[in-house]
Amino acid sequence: MELWKMLEALKSDEYEWVDLSTEITPKTPHYSGFSDLSIKDILTFEEHNVSTKEYSMVSQYGTHIDPPSHFIQGARPLDQISIKECILPLCVVDVSAQAAANPDYAITVDDLTKWEEKHGKFPAGSMVAMRTDWYKREGEDFFNKDENGDCHYPGWSKEALVFLCEKRGITAVGHEPPDTDPAEANKVELWGAERYILGQDKFQIEILRNLDLLPPTGTIITIGFPKIPNSPGFTARCLAIFKK
Repeated sequence: MELWKMLEALKSDEYEWVDLSTEITPKTPHYSGFSDLSIKDILTFEEHNVSTKEYSMVSQYGTHIDPPSHFIQGARPLDQISIKECILPLCVVDVSAQAAANPDYAITVDDLTKWEEKHGKFPAGSMVAMRTDWYKREGEDFFNKDENGDCHYPGWSKEALVFLCEKRGITAVGHEPPDTDPAEANKVELWGAERYILGQDKFQIEILRNLDLLPPTGTIITIGFPKIPNSPGFTARCLAIFKK
């Protein structure tokens, strides 16, 4: 009964619930090398008096979870993300102003320590999300390609992730752009930050939405995904809950 009362309190007007996930449609942001979502009717009301559909899409599509095995051979796949890791304290670091001024911005250790000066240390076992407001960009503007076809979007510096993993013991990170690394950083070291974070047996959530609606601290994030053996990732449904 105690848990039921806790849930009743969380669903009261004292708390806010925010959906952090994209809709999954053929127009959902994804790499151009990946096929669009395709939907096929298997059973229909007209013919079978029931509706069943077949959905076909890549594992990293829209808001999605990347387990360690996404980049690290032999590392933990999706089904080995523990159920206790699916509900975490969420800290939100706002670098939206920096990203607006410089679309290639990489969040720094200095950004993180300045956040801690205001809000305290990042809790061990938490998720740290980088707010850039990038989700507000639509269509081709999401990848922000220049006249040469090169993408420009913000991300994490490797140094910031080293700080969070080795100094703070976080469990996961999250962000709104499609990559851990800023697009420009990939020209120097391809997926350097992403290989680091997943190589630390951490996971990440990419293409989050609505981080601007959350407070810096005090939020809980819930992460839902299918239990697929040996999967390198999948589309995720993420919810945030915080007290108003």
